[in-house]
Amino acid sequence: MTRPRLPPEWGPQDGILLTWPHVHSDWAAALPEVEPVYVRLANEITRREALVVVCYDTEHLTSARNQLIAGQVELSSVAFCVAPSNDTWTRDHGPITVYRDNTPRLLDFTFNGWGNKYPADLDNAITRHLTGCAPFQGVGYQTIDLVLEGGSIDTDGAGTLLTTASCLLSPHRNPELDRPALEGQLRQCLGVDRLLWLTDGFLAGDDTDGHVDMLARFADPATLVHAACDDSDDVHFQPLAAMAEALAGFRDTAGDPYRLVALPIPGPIFSPAGKRLPASYVNFLIINQAVLVPAYDDPADEEAADRLQDCFPDREIVSIPSTALIQQYGSLHCITMHLPEGVLNL
Repeated sequence: MTRPRLPPEWGPQDGILLTWPHVHSDWAAALPEVEPVYVRLANEITRREALVVVCYDTEHLTSARNQLIAGQVELSSVAFCVAPSNDTWTRDHGPITVYRDNTPRLLDFTFNGWGNKYPADLDNAITRHLTGCAPFQGVGYQTIDLVLEGGSIDTDGAGTLLTTASCLLSPHRNPELDRPALEGQLRQCLGVDRLLWLTDGFLAGDDTDGHVDMLARFADPATLVHAACDDSDDVHFQPLAAMAEALAGFRDTAGDPYRLVALPIPGPIFSPAGKRLPASYVNFLIINQAVLVPAYDDPADEEAADRLQDCFPDREIVSIPSTALIQQYGSLHCITMHLPEGVLNL
C-alpha cells in the first residue's frame, strides 16, 4: 500500500459537511441569528456541490430541512445524517480525508474539546456515526489515537503541513508526545514530508490555542495568505507582524520564498459581555468554483475579498455575513469540513 496523501482544500470536492446548530449546543439562545447564516451557506454550497447536514435527532432533521426549503435551497443536493453533537464546529470534529492508492479514506482523530475546555464526547463520535450513513457507505475509515483538529492544520497538497506550536504542542492534547514524536505521527498518518511551525500570532478571544485556519492558509502551493494588523495600538499588531516575518522566512517545496498576501483583520468586534472576538478573513471556505469569505459589516470586508480574488482568479468570491458566527469564536471554515472527490456515495 502506498503512503497516504493529504489533498489541498482547493482540489475537487464531492461536498461539504455541516453540523446544524441546535438547542443542545451553545447556539441555543442565538438560533434566530445563526440559522440564517447556515441557510445562506447551504445555498451557496448546493449551487456547486453536495451538502451533508448532520442533525441531532430526527426532530432536528425535520427542522433543518424545513429551514432549507424556506430558504429555497436545492434539496436534491442535500443529504442528512443523524448523529447527536455537543456543538457545531465541524472542521474539528469531522473526518480528515486522505487518499491511499487514489482511494479516499476518512481519518477519525480524537477530538477532546480543544484541550478539554468543553464537553466533546458526542462530537468525538460523529465521524464513526457517519460511516453508517448512506452518503458515506463504502468509503474507507480509520480511527487514529491522536488528538487533532482539522482547523489546526493546513496543507499545500504537495507534502507540506502548516500549523501552530501553541495548538499542536498544547499540554492538554497529546502531552506524551514532544515535537519530533508528533511530527513523526503526522508524517505517518497524513503522508506529509515537512511541517512549517508558526510560533507567533494570535487573535484575542480565540479558545482553540491558536488554530492556523484563523491565522495563515495556503491559497496555492506557492502562496500563503495571513491575518495582518496595521494599527500599532492594537493588541494584535506585534504578534501578527512577527508571524508575517516568520512566514517570509519559510520556503516552498522548490526552495523559493512564498508569495505572501496579507488580509487585514476587521476592527474590534465584541461580545455582549464586552469580550473581543477573534474575527478573521483567513477563515474562508474553498468550494468548487468559489471561495466563501466571512464578512463582518466592516470596511475591511471588501478589501479582504478583493485580495482573495487575486489569489483565486478562477473562482467566484462570495461574502457571507458571519458576525453571528463569530459570537461563538469561529467562522465559515470552522463550521464546515470539505469532503474531497470520491468520498460521497450520492
